[in-house]
Amino acid sequence: MTDQATTQPAATPTTDWEARISQLLSNLSSVQGDLLALLGEKRESLAAGEYEKLDSFTNREAELVSRLEHCHTEREQLLGEARREGLPAGSVRSLAQALPATERSDLQTSVDQARKQSRLLQHHSLTNWVVVQRTLLHLSQMIEIIATGGRMKATYGTSAHANSSGALVDQEA
Repeated sequence: MTDQATTQPAATPTTDWEARISQLLSNLSSVQGDLLALLGEKRESLAAGEYEKLDSFTNREAELVSRLEHCHTEREQLLGEARREGLPAGSVRSLAQALPATERSDLQTSVDQARKQSRLLQHHSLTNWVVVQRTLLHLSQMIEIIATGGRMKATYGTSAHANSSGALVDQEA
């Protein structure tokens, strides 16, 4: 009788899926919130031309990357374990939907919130990318103006009129 009682709990592992998924989503939400704040600060610095301040974001970004990697590892472990137990393991959403109704009550809301945050992060990242691209274009144009002394090069030929500004409206042209 004691052998059977000892063997049975080891053969049927019990996993508190709701708590594990909830913990993962809580960690992810925290990282996403911090990343949104960082992207906002970064965008403000870029827009204000405070390029020296951009170096200060490097350490925070590295820490957030590490936290995101931890969430990814935790997610992969969770889904791997679910797969081994025969539960849907395609995504955290599918795993949460497979749980009994009593266990998935708040999980759906948390999963939806994490997805919305992820989409918002994509938008903020794209916005920052556009700001950086516009800054690079502006700097490239400034370098070209400095390099050419502000004089425009003739598009066709080497006409003297092409070097004078306002050639279309000047009486001499």
